[in-house]
Amino acid sequence: MTKFIVDVAQAVSTLRNIFPETPLQKNEFLSQKYFSEIYFKREDLTPVRSYKIRGAFNFVSNMLDRIEPQTAFVCASAGNHAQGLAFVCCHFQRRAVIFMPVTTPQQKIDKTRSFGKDYVEIRLTGDTFDQCYAAAQDFVVQGGGIMSPPFDDMRIITGQASVIYEIAAQWNELQEPDLIIAPVGGGGLASGISLFLQEKGWNTILLFAEPKGAPSLYSSLKERRRVKLEKMDTFVDGAAVAEIGAINFDLLQQYAPEDVILIPENRLCATMTQMLNIEGIVVEPAGALAIDALKSLDREYVRNKRILLIISGGNFDFERLPEVKERALRFDGLKKYYIFRFPQRPGALRSFLDMLGPEDDVARFEYLKKSARNFGSVLIAIETKHANNFIQLHERFIEAGWIYKDITDDQILSDFII
Repeated sequence: MTKFIVDVAQAVSTLRNIFPETPLQKNEFLSQKYFSEIYFKREDLTPVRSYKIRGAFNFVSNMLDRIEPQTAFVCASAGNHAQGLAFVCCHFQRRAVIFMPVTTPQQKIDKTRSFGKDYVEIRLTGDTFDQCYAAAQDFVVQGGGIMSPPFDDMRIITGQASVIYEIAAQWNELQEPDLIIAPVGGGGLASGISLFLQEKGWNTILLFAEPKGAPSLYSSLKERRRVKLEKMDTFVDGAAVAEIGAINFDLLQQYAPEDVILIPENRLCATMTQMLNIEGIVVEPAGALAIDALKSLDREYVRNKRILLIISGGNFDFERLPEVKERALRFDGLKKYYIFRFPQRPGALRSFLDMLGPEDDVARFEYLKKSARNFGSVLIAIETKHANNFIQLHERFIEAGWIYKDITDDQILSDFII
């Protein structure tokens, strides 16, 4: 075995002190849908409900004999790395100072406190991971402790690679998988899997699933250098990283931009609700990336293949469920938002409602302002059972002479008003 695989094997051995291997499960629903064999590696079932505990444990266990007992482990995290480090530091009874963006879901903050108990101090700072990470770095420079990086460190990468090491052992008599799809944010898990496959000599195809609104790996591969995103969508908070790690990019730069599947955030929401409703599996946005990536692949390409999907996390704040359902409806074309120029006359509302079909429903009706003496601007949301119903509805609007603007896909305007 190569040194890397030996190091990963050692990481797996020490991890068994705190939790057993996570399940490798065949998913019958998706297997039948795509006429293939699809397996889930359930990293949402670790003690902290994500794979991040692996890298954190490997890092801390490697550093215990190299630092003073009173030295704190410091990290910046949107949630999962924080929870992993909190759990590990509590296990070893070592102090941790954890920086989290102020936008972190409350569920992840509370769980981090729960895992860390009295050994962990949480500091909320910055709107994005990168702002938060800068604050953590400043704290370390001032002598506050030792940084436990979320992804850009070989000890972290080695720990995350324990995922694929377990898979290799669990695969038993099956041939190596034809395809693995792994989520990518900062690149710790992705680079660990990639390096393991190379060292193992598997011919498995490795693809990466990345949020469309935070394409740090895709942009870097396209430019053939590390690219720091100027702006990004932070909805997929577990994978929204402005710049992929330096070591991680070195290990991934042999891939092409086409090897990265960009996942639309609203489509991802549809996948999350599908997994919850059909499979009873709770996944966070980053945890659903690999599953959603199947929708971007040609059906004939995946047919009869053995496909492995890394389900990276299940730390979902159910207070976000209304937003997830809303975005899923909009992606599926079952809900639209309009601004209407509404006539100020008796019976106008009734005549509007008469145009709706039997499967159409008004989900929101709000006067924005009276724009003229005889007209007012109205925000209207309509839900329906089938997307094609909107085609007929729009025809009726035009025939009746109603003046309106569909703002469903106007991100700036819809975010501002809705």
